[in-house]
Amino acid sequence: MRIVFALVTLLILSSCATRVPYTQKIAQDYDLTSAEKMKQVQFYTSETIILERSDNQERVTTTGRSGELVGSEQSTSERIVIPANRPCVFEKFEEDGTVQIRFEVGPGRVLRFAERQNVTNGRLYLVALWESGKGELDYGGSVYYAVRGSASAYLMVKLKNYKKNKRKDRVVKGMKVN
Repeated sequence: MRIVFALVTLLILSSCATRVPYTQKIAQDYDLTSAEKMKQVQFYTSETIILERSDNQERVTTTGRSGELVGSEQSTSERIVIPANRPCVFEKFEEDGTVQIRFEVGPGRVLRFAERQNVTNGRLYLVALWESGKGELDYGGSVYYAVRGSASAYLMVKLKNYKKNKRKDRVVKGMKVN
């Protein structure tokens, strides 16, 4: 009975999907070279991506009714948070091999992922102009800055392996001398 339980447990565990980094090797192994095939793959992010944008501050000074000087500042800021393991979809390939990934509907609301020149693990990382810990990028037609932790975000996919084993057991009775 223990053997049957162990086999069933092993079968269940071996059929579960695990999230792994999406790499060029996976793309080759699963023949993900066309946009049509890529659109069938569910992608995920490895880390939380935070995009920030703020408009120029506006300072207005006036004189109040009682003769006091009144200064006011006004600024607008926006923050977009894409949590880790958030599902996303393939949008398109760029000419240089960069992959555009969509997290929400809307014109230009895509992030770009590509291999890094100085990293040899094959992962596709968030693309931005990284300087002083912030990465400048375009999202939805506006300039945003990805915060420092977003630099380590890469694409992941679920990988599921199936194994089928057919086994036929037979117990022999043995033979006796006549």
